[in-house]
Amino acid sequence: MTQHAERKHAFLSASKAEQWLSCPPSAKLQDGLPDSRSNYADEGTTAHELAEIKLRQRLTVCNSVARKTLAERMETIKASNYYGPEMENAIQEYVERVEERYMAAKARSSDAVLLLEERLDFTEWVPDGYGTGDVVIIADEILDVIDLKYGKGVPVSAVGNPQMRLYGLGAWFLYNFLYGINQINTTIIQPRLDSVSTDTIPLDELLDWAETVVKPTAKLAFAGEGEHKAGEHCRWCKVKGNCRARADENMKALEYEFKDPALMTLEEVGSILFIADQLKVWAKDVEEYAFGQAVAGNKVPQWKLVEGRSNRAFTDKNAAKAKLLQAGYEEEKILKPQELLGISDLESKILGKKVFKELLNDLVVKPQGKPVLVPETDNRAELNSLENDFKDIEMED
Repeated sequence: MTQHAERKHAFLSASKAEQWLSCPPSAKLQDGLPDSRSNYADEGTTAHELAEIKLRQRLTVCNSVARKTLAERMETIKASNYYGPEMENAIQEYVERVEERYMAAKARSSDAVLLLEERLDFTEWVPDGYGTGDVVIIADEILDVIDLKYGKGVPVSAVGNPQMRLYGLGAWFLYNFLYGINQINTTIIQPRLDSVSTDTIPLDELLDWAETVVKPTAKLAFAGEGEHKAGEHCRWCKVKGNCRARADENMKALEYEFKDPALMTLEEVGSILFIADQLKVWAKDVEEYAFGQAVAGNKVPQWKLVEGRSNRAFTDKNAAKAKLLQAGYEEEKILKPQELLGISDLESKILGKKVFKELLNDLVVKPQGKPVLVPETDNRAELNSLENDFKDIEMED
């Protein structure tokens, strides 16, 4: 059984589908560039390992050898620095949701099939295209593909999601000759955000998308051809810091023409806020790319590497404390008092959600947040009156 972190990724992978479908040449531009592993990625890999082990223990038939192997893998996971109450609770929630889907499938059909960490091949539409589906369930002409997203940045929707659709295609292609599948359900579960998103796609619609959209675009991407196009998909691109198409797109924003050269209208201000946010993200990516080049020894014209500012630090805090006490200083004057850990740390690292709720929920309050300006598409309710809604809050100057 291949460990999650050891798996190879296809050149045109399902996980990068949004990129190469939106900007076909980007796949070739990134080919050969090293992947940057982060703590978040390693944490996610550990979470997927834990989820697979728990699902196999609960939902698959295991002989004594398999049970022993799973138990050993579980002990390895629990020894990881990433494992803790938050991960245990989040993955347990995910496992229970998958179990509900599987039980529902068995209610429809007693011979329902459950596949875990299945290699899914969609080379019929994407050259050398394959990926790994977290969970595949087949029952009564319905195929379910379920994907775990452990991150808690932003909710990810399954609706129209190209990664999930490619997984659905791969699963259908492999098993349609055994089962008369005519509907594909794709689901993304993000337990740390309490988010579950499902998209239901008739088979004819999925196959039409594969033939008219995926197949021709994948052909261009595999050859390194097609139109360069900037957009939201640039976020995870390896060349986002020095991409010409993205630079051109952002430079267009700087050519914004105002009707009145003296003052902007509120309508213009509203539009500029979107542009400003876009430019800040781009500028940060360019800065990171330039810094990486400079560190690698490549001269960036008009810029140089210098030593940054740093704060003084004790080489040995215990030795410093001993010297101060020996010199006659009292502990209360040189030591910080012990403080209770923050709510998030107590909940995620020490207690876990359930225990935290039992012990401390009645002692927690959530003060009203200070006002913030966001796009109209934000799902939070609009404030009616700043003076009335925030009359008891001291505003910063």
